[in-house]
Amino acid sequence: MPSPSMHADDAARREPKSAPDLSSRAYWNGTIKMSLSKFFILRVLHDRPMHGYDIARTVERTTNGCCSPSEGTIYPVLREFEEGGYVTFAAEVVAGRERKVYTLTEKGRDALRVAIDAWMEITDALVAADRVIPRPDGAASCCD
Repeated sequence: MPSPSMHADDAARREPKSAPDLSSRAYWNGTIKMSLSKFFILRVLHDRPMHGYDIARTVERTTNGCCSPSEGTIYPVLREFEEGGYVTFAAEVVAGRERKVYTLTEKGRDALRVAIDAWMEITDALVAADRVIPRPDGAASCCD
């Protein structure tokens, strides 16, 4: 005879997971921001080497607050970029504390160029879609 806890586990597995609300602007904003964070980290490192906190604040300023990566976002991305050879880092001691200063490599600059091209292509497709999909409230599209 199965234990009562097994029934609870079975019930939990059968419970449908809630689907994301695709009509929610918050859903799309979150999805877009996640994707843009990597792009903007490369973008701000293109200007100068920076440590993690500087990168996060510069991304936030560059995007007028649209993207504000947290430590939980930025450091895994920087680790991924370092492992891929897109950035290097040097340790620096400031006020007795060590921090890593990240620098974009040539491979990272090439990746940024590819990313810009990809985002521009999708931006063109979004602008075209905005022109042809009617708005329910009759408002003009961004491109009229």
